[in-house]
Amino acid sequence: MSNSPGSVRVAVVQAAPVIMDRAATIAKVADLTAQAAAGGAKIVVFPETFIPCYPRGLNFGAIIGSRSDAGRKDFWRFSENAVTVPGEAASLLGEIARKAGVFLVVGVVERDAEYSASTLYNTTLYFGPDGSYRGKHRKLKPTASERLIWGEGDGSTLTVVDTPYGKMGDLICWENYMPLARVALYAKGVTIYLAPTADSRESWQSTLRHIAMEGRCFVLGCNQFVTKDMYPTDLACYDELAGAPQVMCRGGSTIIGPLGQYIAEPVFDREELLVADLDLSLIQQSRYDFDVMGHYARPDVFKLLVNEEKKNGVAWIDPGKRPADAW
Repeated sequence: MSNSPGSVRVAVVQAAPVIMDRAATIAKVADLTAQAAAGGAKIVVFPETFIPCYPRGLNFGAIIGSRSDAGRKDFWRFSENAVTVPGEAASLLGEIARKAGVFLVVGVVERDAEYSASTLYNTTLYFGPDGSYRGKHRKLKPTASERLIWGEGDGSTLTVVDTPYGKMGDLICWENYMPLARVALYAKGVTIYLAPTADSRESWQSTLRHIAMEGRCFVLGCNQFVTKDMYPTDLACYDELAGAPQVMCRGGSTIIGPLGQYIAEPVFDREELLVADLDLSLIQQSRYDFDVMGHYARPDVFKLLVNEEKKNGVAWIDPGKRPADAW
């Protein structure tokens, strides 16, 4: 079964980026996407902040009360290899999607191109099989020390993308522990739920299986496999990795059906291209006895308010239109 009217073949990429090297990592995205497309995949998903990396083990020279000059240099390097939207790197990703004829979903470190031109975000980018940019999701709440390097997204990027195979959206890593964020995606009709992550613990599998059963949706969990020897040794703060294990992230990517069943078992300790055919009829079958936003909901008792307004700290008033007493 492959891409019949009632099915779609998907690919989850478990791999490492070329750490701190945007151009080389985009080339790797192109190669792996082409491989997945050659195998019939119509949706290809890459992990959290694949471009230019998830900087596991680095603290960028920060401790409470001080930052180091070396850490600032590494942060500059990290920023210089980030992705802007719109921008050249984003255009290249769109072209990769077009050449492969796939929906391409890639986790990136995004550098703000609209306001500060400096703040970084943990972002998922979506591209269509025609190469068009379909939207992005910025992580709403960076976890723990991630808050040193990434800003917070807002409700304007709770993106859900229409595909011929159903609605597709994502929450990033521990956002998936935010029950109200999950409800927001369920309310938008997500049936292909993406969960790019940096969490490779066994307990993460329980989270993914719970979401599949709660949302009665397919869940594509996507993580990196990274070893310490992949890090560039010329990082200014490379010595921060001295006590780190050789396997920095062991993976755990998986594909799960809407009744919590593994369609592709989790893979650990190697790079892997996970491919599976999703039987889309299973969505309706699974919701026979539980529909989280339908017959199993109680809107008379519970209601969620979602603010999707784009947030900006400055509101400009046209001097020609403001009332005389505006100041």
